[in-house]
Amino acid sequence: MTGHPVQVWWARLEDARTGLRALLDPVERVRYESTVDPAGRGRFLVGCALSRLALGELLGLPPADVPLRRVCPRCGGPHGKVHLALPPDGPAGIPAGTRPAYDRSVTFSVTHSGALVGVAVCRGGEVGLDVEESHADMDVDSAARVALSDAELAALYARPAAERQPAFLRTWTRKEAVLKALGVGLGVPLRELEVSGPEQPPAVLAWPVRLATRPHTTSMADMVVDGMHPAAVAVALAGAEAGDGDGNGNGDGQGEADGVRVTVHDGSGTLAAYDG
Repeated sequence: MTGHPVQVWWARLEDARTGLRALLDPVERVRYESTVDPAGRGRFLVGCALSRLALGELLGLPPADVPLRRVCPRCGGPHGKVHLALPPDGPAGIPAGTRPAYDRSVTFSVTHSGALVGVAVCRGGEVGLDVEESHADMDVDSAARVALSDAELAALYARPAAERQPAFLRTWTRKEAVLKALGVGLGVPLRELEVSGPEQPPAVLAWPVRLATRPHTTSMADMVVDGMHPAAVAVALAGAEAGDGDGNGNGDGQGEADGVRVTVHDGSGTLAAYDG
C-alpha cells in the first residue's frame, strides 16, 4: 500500500462537554470563555481537545501537555493558525541525556463547518484539512464568484442546477485544503488557485501568481463525512520557489492516492473516552 499516510479524526459539536475544558491551556480558556456564540465556543473546545488527544498519542505526551500555539502573522495576537510548539530540548523534567527526541516532522490541521469538526495529522509534510457542511439553502452563485476561476465557473454552470452545489463544494474543499497545507489560508485568492474537476482525481492545475513559494509536490484525497458532507485533505512536501517544478500531485478521490493514504478515526469516541 503506497501513499503519504494521514490520519483524520471526525467529531461533532455535540461532543463538547465540560470535562474537555481541562485540556485547554490558559490562553485557550480565555478565548473559550470570551466566545459569545455557543456553537463557536463548542467547536473551539472540540477542536482543541481532539487535537491534543490525537497528537498526544502520536508524540507520547499526556494530551494536556501537547503545546499548541496560535500567533497571528499580522498583529501577533493568539488567533493565528494553530501549530505545534515543541520545546527544543525535549520533555521538561527529564535529564538532558535521557530525554526522548520529539518527532518534529508531525504536522496537523483543524477544520470545522456547522456541527462537524475534524483534525488531520501526518508526518513529513504540511497537512491541510477542510470540510463543508452541505445544506439546501447555500448561496452557490455568490460563493462561486469568489472562489472559482473563469474556467471553473464555466464548468460549474455547464452542469444542471441540481448538481452545482456538490460540484462547487468538492472544488472548494480541495482548494481550502491546499491553502491550509501551505499555511496561507485565504490570504491568497481562491480564484487564482485552480484544481481538477470534481469527477477527476484531485490535483492542482494552476497556482496563484502572487504565491512566492509553493511545494514541490502537493497531493490530495477527497472524503465524504456522514455520507453527505464533502471534505478534502492535502499534503505539501518540499517547498520550492514559484516557477520551479510543476507542484502538482494526484489522488484517487477515495482517501488513498499516489501521494496520500488516509486512515479515518472516530473522533467522537476519542473525546468520549477521555476521563480527565
